[in-house]
Amino acid sequence: MKSNPVSKSETMEILAKASEDWGFAIPRIKNLMVYEIDSESYVMAGENTKMIRTEGAYLPFLSDTDTLEKFPSITVDMGAVKFVCKGADVMRPGITGHTEFQKDEIVCIIEESQKKFLAVGRALVDSSEIDGMQRGQIIRNIHYISDKFWEAVKSV
Repeated sequence: MKSNPVSKSETMEILAKASEDWGFAIPRIKNLMVYEIDSESYVMAGENTKMIRTEGAYLPFLSDTDTLEKFPSITVDMGAVKFVCKGADVMRPGITGHTEFQKDEIVCIIEESQKKFLAVGRALVDSSEIDGMQRGQIIRNIHYISDKFWEAVKSV
C-alpha cells in the first residue's frame, strides 16, 4: 500500500470538497496522509479524522464516530447485521428506524441493540418513501466493518 503526505493546499481542497459532499464544515487537519488501497480507492488520515475516497466521493471512516453522528442514519434489526457486515445492501425488511435523508445522500447504518455503526452507504430512495415500501433496496453499502478500507487502516 502506497502512502503519501498531502500538502496544505491539497488538504484544503480535499476538505472543501468533502465538506461540500457532506453538508457541514470539516475542521482543518494537519499532516494529512493518503493511503492508496487500489487504483480508485484511498484512505485519508490526519489527526483525529479519517475519510475514504472511492467512486468519486468522500465517505466518513467507520471508526470516526463523532463525524458519523452528523450524518442521517438508518437502524437495522439484528437479523440484518451479519449481512450488512459482509457488504450486503440494506433492504427494506431489515429496517427498524430511520432519520430524514434524500436519495443519493450518504447514510450511516446502525444496529438496533448496541447502537453501533456498522456501515456507510448511499441512499437509493428518499426516506419519505421507506414507510410505504414492503421490500426493495434502500441503501447501497459502500464501507463496512472488515472491508478493504477497515483492514488497510489496521495495518497503518
